Amino acid sequence: MTALRQHLIDPEVCIRCNTCEENCPVEGAIEHNEDNYVVNSDLCNYCMNCIAPCPTGAIDNWRMVNDAYSLEDQYSWDELPEQIELADITDEAGESEAASILDTAHAGTGAVPAPATASKPVINMWTREQPAKATVTGNYRITEEGTDSDIHHIVLDFGSQSFPVLEGQSIGIIPPGTDAKGKPHLVRLYSIASARDGERPGYNNLALTVKRVTFEADGETHEGVGSSYMCNLNKGDEVQVTGPFGNTFLMPNDPDANLVMICTGTGAAPFRGMTERRRRIGGNGAGKMMLFFGARSPSELPYFGPLQKVPSNLLDQELVFSRMTKLDDQQKEYVQHRMLKRSTDLANLLKDSNTYIYLCGLKGMEDGVEQSFDKICSDNGLNWSEIRQTLRSEGRYHIETY
Repeated sequence: MTALRQHLIDPEVCIRCNTCEENCPVEGAIEHNEDNYVVNSDLCNYCMNCIAPCPTGAIDNWRMVNDAYSLEDQYSWDELPEQIELADITDEAGESEAASILDTAHAGTGAVPAPATASKPVINMWTREQPAKATVTGNYRITEEGTDSDIHHIVLDFGSQSFPVLEGQSIGIIPPGTDAKGKPHLVRLYSIASARDGERPGYNNLALTVKRVTFEADGETHEGVGSSYMCNLNKGDEVQVTGPFGNTFLMPNDPDANLVMICTGTGAAPFRGMTERRRRIGGNGAGKMMLFFGARSPSELPYFGPLQKVPSNLLDQELVFSRMTKLDDQQKEYVQHRMLKRSTDLANLLKDSNTYIYLCGLKGMEDGVEQSFDKICSDNGLNWSEIRQTLRSEGRYHIETY
């Protein structure tokens, strides 16, 4: 069954000021009686003209449903209904390019629920047929000039359009033009690299971490369509955006939760957002954050400079450079090897029922990380197979690799 993303007004928050109805360009899409303001799902065209003028935010509410709530339903409400569990429905993304990409990325753990305390995400708000339009407000190379790894930090501003995101979610970018067969280019999915309240707090913007992809074909070097488009964007350019996507790779809303984050390259993007979120909400919790981040060298590690300024009491960092550190004369050091050096610390975290583990980056690191967890457990009297199953069932072990 195909689901619908329905626009609703929160009757508990709405002050009945009539601003939404006055700003709605579609006659009858928003109406009211003496009790509530409601949205007609048959007429609402998702133009978002009502979002920004609303003084309370009551207008900015969405639910995924199999059957739209009727006007009669909405008039009878004193509060919004809870979101139907997404596992119970096939949402719009079930047929989308984004869902296919995320299914591949999450194949390492299969179906894992979101952390129990995670905020409820909004998904599929903007589509290929009706994308949001974002303006580029910054595009900065964050790896050293002259290195093979050309990675950019790109900031997109959404102006007055509503685009609510959570740390760990992704957005889709539609490259302009068509492919060799004359079909529109596929959507490219990128993890959000900023916190939910914006790359800059209070701004309606977000950041992405994008690596320029190159490959060899017919004896020539080519650049990937999507990554080349993104890395070449200039300040002021307009970009078509879909999403947001992703409802499981989310951080717990619990300052006492421990986060173990393991990544390579642009896989650092969601962890940058999670770290910034934890920093902004303050240090009232006891939760630890531990990062294992691999690259070939410091000059190819995105955000290497800013990471040096993150205090160790906020983020326990293990930066691993395969071209600079070796285990012996033959074997280079990778993140899974560094994990073994922190075996005692990781074992203690695995014993804690409030520890969450996230992997993001190259798919090739999965096996090595799993083997390291297995050895860490066996060396410390634990059973990785049992712990892994518990972590998965409780939404505490998340893999997003490509």
